[in-house]
Amino acid sequence: MPHHSDSHASTATPLAVYFDNAATTPLDPEVLDAMLPFMLEHFGNPSSIHGHGRKVRAAIENARKTIAHLINAAPAEISFTSGGTESDNYAAFGSVRTLGLRHAVTSKLEHHAVLHTLQALEKTGDITLSYLRHDAQGQLDLAHLDELLAANDRSFVSLMHANNEIGNLNDIVAIGDICERHKAIFHTDTVQTMGHYQHDVQKLKTHFLVGSAHKFHGPKGIGFLYRRPEVQVSPLIHGGSQERNVRAGTENVYGIVGLAKALEIACRDMAAHRQHIQALKERFISRLTTEIEDVRFNGLSATTDQSLYTVLSVSLPPSALNEMLLFNLDISRVSVSGGSACSSGADAGSHVLTALGCDPQRGAIRFSMSKYNTAPEVDYAVEQLAKMYRKVPA
Repeated sequence: MPHHSDSHASTATPLAVYFDNAATTPLDPEVLDAMLPFMLEHFGNPSSIHGHGRKVRAAIENARKTIAHLINAAPAEISFTSGGTESDNYAAFGSVRTLGLRHAVTSKLEHHAVLHTLQALEKTGDITLSYLRHDAQGQLDLAHLDELLAANDRSFVSLMHANNEIGNLNDIVAIGDICERHKAIFHTDTVQTMGHYQHDVQKLKTHFLVGSAHKFHGPKGIGFLYRRPEVQVSPLIHGGSQERNVRAGTENVYGIVGLAKALEIACRDMAAHRQHIQALKERFISRLTTEIEDVRFNGLSATTDQSLYTVLSVSLPPSALNEMLLFNLDISRVSVSGGSACSSGADAGSHVLTALGCDPQRGAIRFSMSKYNTAPEVDYAVEQLAKMYRKVPA
């Protein structure tokens, strides 16, 4: 279990601190324990009908049942993929090409797994693409969504549950209701919230949602796609009958076992982990505003009930230090991600912060936390940053 993040926590200097959990999380030892037998003992091909294969096939189907149960779906609605990017591609390409949709709606704040996929479909002439309006904090204009869907034939809508850079939570219940009213196909990228928030597909109007194991202490290279049964889409990968003919290729068996175990643990311990991580985030906000002049927070990142409790996007004052910010933190053994708004619109910066109109002169850091982080790690990270940007005493 995580350490408590109270104000009396140990002040011992951590050897190195990892605050890039939105990129990937460390593997939970319980998950590794579940995977190991399928790396060593149970090596059969799940498509083989002999005993070695049947044992492995049973493990895959048990994992499918576990995941389905945790999101209140039917096992047949779960397809295993290589992760969030493939799941997003499968939903978009499958919907557009199988259902003959000619219009799609997304926002410029989406992950590239969605943006680049829809832009590729636009480039080939499969769809016209509309971008939803949003304000300077990244809040989506849902009245605009209503207008766009009313003005076009049946559409494909892809809007994420939570933004991976600024942490904004979108109201996917309200979005689903609007999509249903216009008979639109609704896909939501839930990569950042799966395992951190409860998802009940019986209460959501979404046709697709996704999960990626390495975002909640599972293995890399494995994910899943939930697909509502009335939406039949053609496979993205051909060549075999695996995954009920929707994804060819021998299954990543130990990945699938690890995915199910990781989601099971995440859902089991969700309340305790949320309380722990939320306390760390609040400590970050408090310490940063105390130690650094003109520190700000991007999007709704510092608004508790409107942002991911795992993500804090920090906006640092304009400084020559910003050029080497991530490098200097890495030298201090603090692992984070960043990327300020692009001054030229080039790919070097953050497309999200650019879309929000953030000042390209300001530095940006994303601290993303997990159940394994501690209060002393927060204090250490803030101290390293404060050395560069310390408030000048009055």
